[in-house]
Amino acid sequence: MAALPQVFPRVALSEDLKRRIGQHFVLGFHGYEIDANVTALIREYHVGNIILMKRNVKDIPQLRKLINSLQRLARDAGHARPLMIGMDQENGLVSAFSTEAPNGGTLFPGAMALAATGSPELVQTVYHATAAEMKLAGLNWCYSPVADVNSDARNPVIGVRSFGDDPYNVSEFVRTASRGLTLSGIAPTLKHFPGHGGTHVDSHLDLPKIPKSLDDLYSLELVPFKALIHAEPPVASIMTAHIALPFIIGSDEPASLSHKITTEVLRMQLGYSGAVVTDCLEMDAIAGTVGVERGAVQALQAGADIVMICHTFEKHVGAVKEVWKAFENAELMEDMLDASDARVDKLKESFAGSWGDAIVETNFEELATLKGQNQILSLEAHNLAVTVVHGPSNFVPISHLSRSRRLETQTSIILFTPAMEVLNRAIDDAENIVRTSDGRVRNAAGPSYEAFAAYVSDKADQLSASSFHHELYMAEDAPLLTAEASSCPALALAHQATTIIFAIRNAHHSAWQLDYFEALIRHLQRNQADGILSRSVYVVSTYAPYDIPSLQTRLASQDLQLELAYLASFDFTCSALKAVARVIFGDIEPQGKVPVSLAL
Repeated sequence: MAALPQVFPRVALSEDLKRRIGQHFVLGFHGYEIDANVTALIREYHVGNIILMKRNVKDIPQLRKLINSLQRLARDAGHARPLMIGMDQENGLVSAFSTEAPNGGTLFPGAMALAATGSPELVQTVYHATAAEMKLAGLNWCYSPVADVNSDARNPVIGVRSFGDDPYNVSEFVRTASRGLTLSGIAPTLKHFPGHGGTHVDSHLDLPKIPKSLDDLYSLELVPFKALIHAEPPVASIMTAHIALPFIIGSDEPASLSHKITTEVLRMQLGYSGAVVTDCLEMDAIAGTVGVERGAVQALQAGADIVMICHTFEKHVGAVKEVWKAFENAELMEDMLDASDARVDKLKESFAGSWGDAIVETNFEELATLKGQNQILSLEAHNLAVTVVHGPSNFVPISHLSRSRRLETQTSIILFTPAMEVLNRAIDDAENIVRTSDGRVRNAAGPSYEAFAAYVSDKADQLSASSFHHELYMAEDAPLLTAEASSCPALALAHQATTIIFAIRNAHHSAWQLDYFEALIRHLQRNQADGILSRSVYVVSTYAPYDIPSLQTRLASQDLQLELAYLASFDFTCSALKAVARVIFGDIEPQGKVPVSLAL
């Protein structure tokens, strides 16, 4: 006779158990001040951890005031320890903490840009500097560094957020980044376990499926995680990814909800004893499959210590109540919380400290000194990151060309920058997306290219250039280039220019940029008397440098053999693009090296 399934009695939740459960969530809210929603989460649902986003930040003093309010709210609500309060601060394009305000967080280069400098020491210095500012603002948790090895050039969500495609180089950079954060009293978070670099699907939009064995992961994706788990001290927290590993798990269950990945691989095989936090469960890989509320239960069953839900109050409350119900129905057992409670408590003891540590007023004198130092460091780091992809021997700055041409003709410059598109939700915050007049979504980072144009214009004036023009090019423009120049003003200006600076952004995915450049060069060559393009052309890859070989392949296939200078900035932030301009105009020497393999 078959054994009957074991039936557990329904458990009545005590207030103490509800308080314990609340410590296993990290939730977000909207606004620059505490509102009724976050008040309810902390008071009524005992939520012990908060994620802040760009929507919560004006500058460091405002952030300090907000965080003090949150900590006082938690203290007065009877929380035993201060809240862990964190942000996605990877630097570069994912910089929730950084703003352009005078007292805002300093923007430093992102991971791939820092890797291009080749200096782990600089990486530690930059992360230490970022953490020092975060600490002044009252933060104690940082959801970085990215430990993903970007092994798939098509990756739409990691890309330049990774330190590269070599697992051992990534390990060294991640080690120094984590050390920099820890030394300033900020808990680092390695992400996205067990590795999000080998996919071409964005988990914000769908569930990526990676057809790899566990041996495959150990040889590549797990190398940086393993290195940091066995470092001294071990990394404070690790974030699990919403990816499917069917050859390992045996199904399409997301890794973040998988006992096999979180407990068996991360805890038992790798020996990790720190805190495990999930990536946000409102990403479509979870919200569009098992759902946010059930996802919270399954993540805790898998062995996660803290469940992250960033945006929607109704989802926050629904997830907490679903976990309450899971304890009542014995899907989750109270003794399962014991070890997890200890890990969360250790995280808070190490980085949140006491209420006296957590509630401190802004030290404006210290902030001013730190900001001054960090602005200098940011400038230096951005300058060191700019890379001439073919090497400095093929590169001649505009200032040198201008001197050689001075007797023949004046320098005239045209800058082409691409129309903005949404890249992914990690970089393009959904709440800051801007739409064109006809309703199409475009990227909110457009001001970076405007600042780039203004800076190039200033440099052109310093060079006494006869003219400068900034042209915004779009997908629908390429066919126009086949027409006569009179019908396309950009062509007339390009014909007159002695120098063309052509920016591309993720062009290996957005092939219309390649179409435009090909049409532009073809038209210019066709209208040259000798068929040879005599002007200087600088192509600037302003995101992942994988679009450079795509452009080269396109030109070669059309028999358009040109001597072009290819540069990479790895970020399209204002600071990164200004550094590129300084290299193009000869103010600084290019020193970066591409940290990923390119088929050039």
